[in-house]
Amino acid sequence: MSRDSPWRANTLYMAHFTVSDIAKRAFHDHERLSRGAMGLAGAEPGTLHLWLDDWSATPTAPEGLPVRLRAAHGEVAIDLRLARGKPPVPQGDRGLSQKSAEPGNASYYYSLTRMLTEGVVTVGRERFTVSGLSWMDREWSTSALGPDQIGWDWYALQLSNGQELMFYRLRRRDGSTDPYSAGTIVLRDGTPVALAAGEVVIDTLSTWVSPRGGHRYPARTRLRVPKAELELEVTPRLPDQELEVSVRYWEGAVEVRGTARGVAVSGRGYLELTGYADG
Repeated sequence: MSRDSPWRANTLYMAHFTVSDIAKRAFHDHERLSRGAMGLAGAEPGTLHLWLDDWSATPTAPEGLPVRLRAAHGEVAIDLRLARGKPPVPQGDRGLSQKSAEPGNASYYYSLTRMLTEGVVTVGRERFTVSGLSWMDREWSTSALGPDQIGWDWYALQLSNGQELMFYRLRRRDGSTDPYSAGTIVLRDGTPVALAAGEVVIDTLSTWVSPRGGHRYPARTRLRVPKAELELEVTPRLPDQELEVSVRYWEGAVEVRGTARGVAVSGRGYLELTGYADG
């Protein structure tokens, strides 16, 4: 498909770019929107090649990985190279992730949970050479939440014992957990273990109130997965990681402490909280 196809030219693309500066207690968030006309934004089918102006994900090998991520806005910028690490994990039923009983309300969804990463992060006049681990979720669908669902709490956690945990709790309007909530534990060797809604218990231990509109979000939370003998306490690295973009939501870096089968574990990850600022 060429960059000048009518389908691409009429498509509106959106991208969000954030950097959490833990040392300086600062959160940088930016949004861009563009039509695909004249190649200003787009996505190459069957690849990881995505771009919106000069923000891009560009494969550096024929098989798609490693991929180079580049974005810059104002005083912050990233230029990172992500290699595969653990194999891809298909979420749901062989990659089909059902989100409600509504026909077609599902997505195709896979995760790369521990990607080897190196590159450069720039904040103001400081330029940092970095290395570490990244997490990539790729999800595509034609529908969003069901009529009784208002948002989700989505966890992506990398643990010190070599395992990862992904879980999304879909929230219903009455405050209950939707039965289509789900997740996965990825074992050290890459084996995925599926988690149903009733197999994960999330308790809110404290909340954070946004100074912009007074919206209240969960802050410190506890996740319990009895069948894996896993109990984790998840705490934001910064309280305020709320994005002031077209759809207001909270998404940012978290740290993890707890136990797995009676042994102490720690970790880091990302938490996304949507639907709390609606209305």
